[in-house]
Amino acid sequence: MNEYITMDKLNIGETAVAVSIDGYRETVHRLADMGLVENAVVKCVGKSPLGDPAAYLISGAVIAIRSSDSYAIKVRRRNNG
Repeated sequence: MNEYITMDKLNIGETAVAVSIDGYRETVHRLADMGLVENAVVKCVGKSPLGDPAAYLISGAVIAIRSSDSYAIKVRRRNNG
């Protein structure tokens, strides 16, 4: 399955691989500094009551990312088994 979605569409507990990261250069660099680069494995571990921001496990750290930023990140879902 090679279906790409935006990272904000991941459900809690879902794991994916980052395919591309778009957006403002400063935001892309900030995310890269936190380990979110192409081919990084990300797991959605929680969402705020209104869904924004969401928490993702990336490179061993949980990072809260706003929907406006995660919308610009394309990922490929992984099997969680």
